[in-house]
Amino acid sequence: MMHKLIQGRLAGGYCSRRLSALCTLMAAVSAVLLISQPAYAQDDFSSLADRLIQMRGEVDALQSELNIKREEHKNRMAYLTAQLSDLEANRDREQLRVRKLDEDLEEMRQEVASAGDTSETLAPIVLAHIDTIAANVRSGFPFKVGERLAALDEISNQLEGGVINAQRAVNRLWAFIEDEIRISRENAIYTQSINLDGKDILVDIAKIGTAMMFFRTRDKDYGRAVQGGSGWTFEMLPGGKDQEQAAVLFDSLRKQIRQGYFELPAALPMASESTAQGAPQEAGGES
Repeated sequence: MMHKLIQGRLAGGYCSRRLSALCTLMAAVSAVLLISQPAYAQDDFSSLADRLIQMRGEVDALQSELNIKREEHKNRMAYLTAQLSDLEANRDREQLRVRKLDEDLEEMRQEVASAGDTSETLAPIVLAHIDTIAANVRSGFPFKVGERLAALDEISNQLEGGVINAQRAVNRLWAFIEDEIRISRENAIYTQSINLDGKDILVDIAKIGTAMMFFRTRDKDYGRAVQGGSGWTFEMLPGGKDQEQAAVLFDSLRKQIRQGYFELPAALPMASESTAQGAPQEAGGES
């Protein structure tokens, strides 16, 4: 019995020593953790601060880029607004020209009705109106001017030569004016000869009603028609963006895309140039 009691005490003492050692070890580990925890937190805070500084720099860079984009957008909108105002002004002038043609037609009808039915009586009136229309073609939009004048000359020559009578000449003149009105509303590509730098060359042209005209040479260089104080002239577009915009217009019209939004190089007469010519001429078309 005594032997067992001694063994029990020894066993109890051993457990106490083991528990004490474990407690001591746990305390040491806790102390290490408590001592090292501020170091770990400091590293985390330092990394987070570096990340915040990096993100702040990225935000500043993005803000600068945004400011630049805003300024570019502002300038672009100002340019487009000015272009839109020019187009609207030219559209109004074109509508005025169409109304004038309608008035001339009505006047011609009344003169024909009051002059009687004989071709001899009507012929001078018809010829006078042909001369007036021909003068407008010469000073107007530079689209196939030679062909349009040739059509008027043919009517005049046939009337004077007795090939057609005055009534027939009036019908053909009426059809010619209807074509003029159609031309003023049409956006399309044609081929015609132009005078560029003193030389007559054959080019493709893209016209926007009777407001704007661009041309493309056989070398794929692009230019525009410009109305000045001495009439319409043709000039090459500068390289880069203007050339690209004209190329897009030609490609769109070739694909039968005649309506929509197009950004085009400026090819409209300046206000001072329009004023110098007296009464404003029409320039406009569907877009």
